[in-house]
Amino acid sequence: MPELSEVDMPMSQRDANLLCLRDTLEHLSVNQQRLEWTEDAEAIYLLTENMIRDLARCQRLCESLRRRHCLERVA
Repeated sequence: MPELSEVDMPMSQRDANLLCLRDTLEHLSVNQQRLEWTEDAEAIYLLTENMIRDLARCQRLCESLRRRHCLERVA
């Protein structure tokens, strides 16, 4: 039976959360850049709504990472 390489191994929950956090922060940054040059009211509304949603997602991911770390320290 062939050995699993790092590529074949399933991603840990921590790694998945970190990857999702990175992607969400990149999305937030892209929207922030778009917000800088747009003057269209509807675009500003949509961009800021997306940014608020991204910030809430970042908060949930960070809280999950923190909870997991605290549980690991106790165990």
